[in-house]
Amino acid sequence: MRIDAHQHYWSMSRTDYGWITPELPVLYRDYLPEDLDMHRKRHNLDGTIVVQAAPTIEETEYLLSLADGADSILGVVGYLDLFRPDHRSHYERCREHPKYVGFRIMIQDMEDAGAILQPSFVEALRSYAAMDVPVDLLVKADQLEPLNELLDAVPGLRGVIDHIGKPRIAAGEFEPWASQMERASRHPGLYCKLSGMVTEADHRDWRPEHFQRYVDHVLRLFGPERVIFGTDWPVCLLAASYDEVVELLEGAIPGSWGDRERANLFGENAKRFYKL
Repeated sequence: MRIDAHQHYWSMSRTDYGWITPELPVLYRDYLPEDLDMHRKRHNLDGTIVVQAAPTIEETEYLLSLADGADSILGVVGYLDLFRPDHRSHYERCREHPKYVGFRIMIQDMEDAGAILQPSFVEALRSYAAMDVPVDLLVKADQLEPLNELLDAVPGLRGVIDHIGKPRIAAGEFEPWASQMERASRHPGLYCKLSGMVTEADHRDWRPEHFQRYVDHVLRLFGPERVIFGTDWPVCLLAASYDEVVELLEGAIPGSWGDRERANLFGENAKRFYKL
């Protein structure tokens, strides 16, 4: 099974996408399953994992309603605020849908990433780890230190770092991102998504070689069993087309990788991680 394990849909008639403004014209429009079908079929992708793009339960419910009418949506990663005392009731309601596969923690948007180390947050995440719930982790490179402390406090988490931890590719920065990712990779239940890289590079002047050492590092740390392909479409359109994102990753894969390793990266690992 071939899967794009990280993409988004949205409708601008909704009011919870505060980050999508007219100043981002390529994104400031509706993106729905029919808009992706041509690209998905061109690359022989059986389906996708749709990830929340707004910090509301209502948007998660909207994505689940889209999934009801789209066979190509294999799973929905929703939003959940573990700081809210009622987070479990929201989770239980969403999990009743057969295509709900987990939730995402949006550390990226926190003014103080250290907040995730609050005892109540840690205990909440431990409860979901005990249930083996898949958790996406949206984090920037300068937030990896508190994330690693959180992973140490919740060692059994089934988690995946989105967008390879958002290193500052445009600036050519490698450390301390590389060391922090090495530390994170020691947790056997943690995966890494090779997604969202083009938007961390120079949007107008990126070249494939700008990404190679970042990809090499992730593949060395997580191996072919714990890496997951995703395009981050349509956000990727800020810097690259769908085809360019797929071709970029395919070109960065080691020549020593065979069919099995490639199948893992392009779908089988996602299938296993999200329990499809």
